Amino acid sequence: MSDILGKIIATKVEEVAAGMASTGKDEIAALAADMPPARAFVQRIRTVISAGPAVIAEIKKASPSAGIIRENFRPDQIAVSYDAAGAACLSVLTDAEYFKGANEYLRQARNASSLPALRKDFLVDPWQVYESRVLGADCILLIVAVLERAQLIDLDGLAREIGLDVLVEVHNEDELDDALATGASLIGVNNRDLHTFTTDLAVSERLRPMIPQDRTMVTESGINSQEDVARMGRCGIHAFLVGEAFMRREDPGGALRSLFFGDFT
Repeated sequence: MSDILGKIIATKVEEVAAGMASTGKDEIAALAADMPPARAFVQRIRTVISAGPAVIAEIKKASPSAGIIRENFRPDQIAVSYDAAGAACLSVLTDAEYFKGANEYLRQARNASSLPALRKDFLVDPWQVYESRVLGADCILLIVAVLERAQLIDLDGLAREIGLDVLVEVHNEDELDDALATGASLIGVNNRDLHTFTTDLAVSERLRPMIPQDRTMVTESGINSQEDVARMGRCGIHAFLVGEAFMRREDPGGALRSLFFGDFT
């Protein structure tokens, strides 16, 4: 685990403790049970893939490696822009300390759009899974690099039990073994090296043949051009999670449309 990732997880442990002191596990589980049905995130991805690329469009203000990415940050407006541009789903950063996110950003984005939304955060405890449901998430991210296999399986099972879809993220072959031990339908392959923060699309190309056909692979990070999209398509990858390439543009939806549908508009 990289130094920054270790710091993030230490912060998450503190946040969970504070959250549980305010709202106990039984209480937040009850709140989650009273939520209306989640939007079908996995089904949406698979439906869109049948006709073209499925884009999980990310709403992100900042990152530890890049600093502030977008000054003019309105999650509701960005969500509307993505929806109109043909995004399949949304991804919303909720980590406050390191990514300048907020739980409220998830609510704002989801309320402004009909698209299913992924809560993009660092989940290490069942309390956060219930919290995600209460916040209105339709899908959660589980990062293999920060979880033991038993934790990963337990969190995945709990999420699906309470009506959430799950995107399990991996960086290499060893992590993929753990991801495939879960029941998650979505396997995200992050092309960004956790230690150097460099990206290499060859990671997705290498792992693609190792992912069973009944799982849907999502390539993450490093998609910046139409050639990148075509390159992934040539090896059978048609679902993408992209954020920074859109967030740096004045019109995020326009950037999405240009990158993925430029040949068709």
